[in-house]
Amino acid sequence: MDSQLWIISVLITSIILIVISIIKFKLHPFLALLLASFYVGALMKMPLLKMIAAIEDGIGSTLGFLAAVIGLGTILGKMMEISGAAERIGLTLQKCRWLSPQVIMVLVGLICGITLFVEVGVVLLIPIAFSIAKKTQTSLLVLAIPLCTALMAVHCIVPPHSSALFVTKALCADIGTVIVYGLVIELLASLIGGSIFLNCISNKIPFKTVPEEFSDTKERTEETLPSLGCILFTILLPIVLMLIKTVGDFIVDKNYFSYSVLEFIGNPIAAMFIGAFVAYHMLGIRCNMAIPMFLFKTEKCFSSIANILLIIGAGGAFNGILKNSGLSDGLVGIFSHLDMHSILLAWLVAIILHAAVGSATVAMMDSTVVVSPILPRYPDVSPEIITLASGSGTIGRTIVINSLFWLVKQYCGATLNEIFKYSTSVTFIASLVVLAGTFLLSYII
Repeated sequence: MDSQLWIISVLITSIILIVISIIKFKLHPFLALLLASFYVGALMKMPLLKMIAAIEDGIGSTLGFLAAVIGLGTILGKMMEISGAAERIGLTLQKCRWLSPQVIMVLVGLICGITLFVEVGVVLLIPIAFSIAKKTQTSLLVLAIPLCTALMAVHCIVPPHSSALFVTKALCADIGTVIVYGLVIELLASLIGGSIFLNCISNKIPFKTVPEEFSDTKERTEETLPSLGCILFTILLPIVLMLIKTVGDFIVDKNYFSYSVLEFIGNPIAAMFIGAFVAYHMLGIRCNMAIPMFLFKTEKCFSSIANILLIIGAGGAFNGILKNSGLSDGLVGIFSHLDMHSILLAWLVAIILHAAVGSATVAMMDSTVVVSPILPRYPDVSPEIITLASGSGTIGRTIVINSLFWLVKQYCGATLNEIFKYSTSVTFIASLVVLAGTFLLSYII
């Protein structure tokens, strides 16, 4: 009993240390997570050299896989930005008169979010919300919140995003299955939270116009934008390649050479690599863009991902310490005695960790350490389901230590109270919808 109490105390105090370090002392999350790693290692009485080795292994094993995917995804996102691909999607959806403005923003966030980080997606796509808000005289909050909810949901659930991809790989889940079911329940959750719920309380939402500092945002003419077909082909190609590998598992003999080819092109790194060069051609060369210009802009954007790579690496270090110190094994013993379904446990751990560290990727990585060892106790629950459950938890806590919280506040000119009441509540509702959808899917797969 004493050892269990000690393990819980170490975990809770390490999370408190991370929160205080980031919020109170303004420490960079990279340093805060490393500090917590040393803190846990010391309290769990790890030998010093073993502690350093665990941190090195955690950083290396995490970034060794995710760094390439994140870098290639950044190229895809940058090509969408400089070509005007997102604007084309927004303009096309606006022509569908039967779609409400909120549904349009959900679809824009879902389609474009496949290749964009949350923060990059908000910055890139918010001008579409500005444009629709001006044309329809709609409160900017009613448009920006559905957009951000969809971006957050696709980031947490759908590979090749780093968080979903890490958990998929760690749990040996099938990427194609996670993609298909993730897109379905992500769309449902975003529509319920970002459209239906906001419509129900529309009379309570304050009217927000485009802030003055963003009111001069220029829109490109439709003639200068790439075609919708080129855009969708570029965005969906990596997804399709990964899905082909999943289909190949059922119809191709694994002893054939063709299966090896499918495994290669369906690997996230290979799929994203192919997608990056297709983006150069479809959104660059075919749009009469000078090759040196788009190469310079996409290569320059690599510096912008250094911050997220450091945070993810430190999350991997914390992950490694939890494993090697024996703390995760102790937590497994504690949780195994709780009368709690593994899906609910994965959701709960992820939502708590996301609220603590502010990073969806780090929250999903560290929740995997706690949840994965107890999966053998639930043979009827597939690793794909646990991946979705973990993602559902990280959607739900967009609070003050999460960058999305401040982006919505800044672009909408809203108060802290308004963002808590509307944005945070919508993402939490979306989280619950994904959780419910995951439970339903658990009876299917």
